[in-house]
Amino acid sequence: MAALPRLTFCLTIGLDALSLWVTSFKSTNASMISRGEMDITGTHRVLELMDRYGIKSTFLVPGHTALAYPDLIRRIVDQGHELAYHGWMHEDARDFDVAGQRLVIERGLEALDHVAGVRPRGHVAPAWNMSEHTMDLVEEFGFDFDGSRMSTDFMPVYVRKGDRWPTDGAFQFGELTDVVGIPVAWPMDDVPIFEFVWGEISGLAPASAAEEMWTGEFDYAYKHCPGGVFNLTVHPQVIGRGPRLEMLERLIGRASEAGDVVFQRQSDYVDAWRALNPRGEWRSRNPELAGDGSIAALPSMVD
Repeated sequence: MAALPRLTFCLTIGLDALSLWVTSFKSTNASMISRGEMDITGTHRVLELMDRYGIKSTFLVPGHTALAYPDLIRRIVDQGHELAYHGWMHEDARDFDVAGQRLVIERGLEALDHVAGVRPRGHVAPAWNMSEHTMDLVEEFGFDFDGSRMSTDFMPVYVRKGDRWPTDGAFQFGELTDVVGIPVAWPMDDVPIFEFVWGEISGLAPASAAEEMWTGEFDYAYKHCPGGVFNLTVHPQVIGRGPRLEMLERLIGRASEAGDVVFQRQSDYVDAWRALNPRGEWRSRNPELAGDGSIAALPSMVD
């Protein structure tokens, strides 16, 4: 069985478009909402950049975006990129009960199928916000992987379902699933670095700030996390501005020149990683991440 490359670079593209401003930032300001239309220009620029380097990517597409820009979504698929589920309208799962979360997933999936004939293998929670029931639904809908995990920086995990976090007791670890979790982190996302939203995100950093941060993360992952994944999440409406896009190309060039680094879609990396890391073997090597060995309660808490 072939070994994983030294490092896999997943350039993950969040195509939130208009839904980001309507739902996540709850805007009724037509000017603010129009910021999502920058995804049109930005996506064409990002696609051209990836084409120059032969990169295939994972696009996170809310159903709302697919209906707004069906031709763009079909172009993305036709060029060999994959779509991942990313909500119906970039919703926060915590705002819904289980039935409401299930309906959101159904609508998001229906839109991607209606526009592009695609049933995504991956689930990525909008803004990486998940409820205590989200993973039960991820498993119920048969997703192979979840790109919303913050428990590691560059190494995948098998994701638990059924975790509970009572405020008056010990953390309750749930059941380990077959769903592979791809690591994410806010330092590896362009929105908090660059965007500006009154009272919420200060942003507006120069491209050099992200370049320093992302280069440092890449160099560490390359040196210390063999077989890992450098999962960088960018949004065309953010990264598509000139100086930022040029900075991203410099980072891609740096990775391309490093030995044994490959660019892949998330599903391709998951397949290769899973083949080399059966769940049982992974669990024995990572008991804490699997949720094994914890103490469920103090003696005084047990009747």
